[in-house]
Amino acid sequence: MNDYKSITEVIFDMEKVAQALNVPSFPIYFLGGSACILGKYSDRATRDFDFVDLHYSSLYGKVLRYLNDFDMLEYESTILAPSYKERAYKLEQFKYLQIFALSREDILVSKIIRMEPKDIEDMDILIQKCDKTVILSIIKEVLNRQDLFDTKREAFLRNLPAFTEKYHV
Repeated sequence: MNDYKSITEVIFDMEKVAQALNVPSFPIYFLGGSACILGKYSDRATRDFDFVDLHYSSLYGKVLRYLNDFDMLEYESTILAPSYKERAYKLEQFKYLQIFALSREDILVSKIIRMEPKDIEDMDILIQKCDKTVILSIIKEVLNRQDLFDTKREAFLRNLPAFTEKYHV
């Protein structure tokens, strides 16, 4: 999936399924490439939907499975600030499900852990419209998290100097 129209069509279909199965409305916070497309931050192709696991019950799984190829990322293993929901962008075209794209800054910081070539390409695009003060605040929050897995914290810390140097943060 690589364009806004095809991604939103999948989510509209999910809404129909949720209503047909009488599944109560619930929030979904997208990050990664799908969030970049949904938030209209970039148009790089993506193969899957990445979203934060909000400890969904199996009832919601009946709806989430319509995303087909997805990664439900547990909070403890994801580079996110505890305040990510405050900056998330609600996609108002979805009337039943509560669909959010994480902010540019949150997505950018979440990519520091990997900094693979495709992540750097995304970061090069995202940084152009990011608030560096917000980025620094998010980084501090991430570093203060007590629930972040140690291996994830170590990988983040290993890449942080290269990130701050490259993007002058």
